Amino acid sequence: MSKSNTILYLDGVSVSFDGFRAINNLSLVLDKGEMRAIIGPNGAGKTTMMDIVTGKTRPDEGDVFFDGQVDLTKHDEAEIAMMGIGRKFQKPTVFESHTIEENLMLALKGPRSIFPALFHRRSTAETRQIDDILGIIRLGDKRDELAANLSHGQKQWLEIGMLLAQDPKLLLVDEPVAGMTDAETEETARLLK
Repeated sequence: MSKSNTILYLDGVSVSFDGFRAINNLSLVLDKGEMRAIIGPNGAGKTTMMDIVTGKTRPDEGDVFFDGQVDLTKHDEAEIAMMGIGRKFQKPTVFESHTIEENLMLALKGPRSIFPALFHRRSTAETRQIDDILGIIRLGDKRDELAANLSHGQKQWLEIGMLLAQDPKLLLVDEPVAGMTDAETEETARLLK
């Protein structure tokens, strides 16, 4: 397998926890712009694979490369996130005491030190980006509502929007439709395309 033109390249990846082999010789190649679904029963290693890609877990062996050249095993979680790998966990994590628009504003890519955050004035480009994301996640009509008032599925969409606000090169989504209604599941599938 050649890794030069890939967004994600895993080859021969294995990891064990206390003698239990969670992943055994996994190989996976994702090309830029490609969407894949990893399907398997509980305990199959799907979340562990995401943990390896995002630097939360180190493999015992194997290659893990991002964007054709970056060895992810040499970087920590924060560095990997800054490279452009976004991850959404199964349970949505949003700022419930803030509006949907404020959640997206807080998630925008940019410097995150205290003083710039306190005195930040939103640019025209940031306003346009938030409007675009609200359209993608289909929550534009709820922009001024508190995130706490959203349904479970809508919170999932907001969190996906928050990841999109960071402009990731690769987006990993763990069980994005868990706990959703059938209608929310269909809408999530459309959103992720």
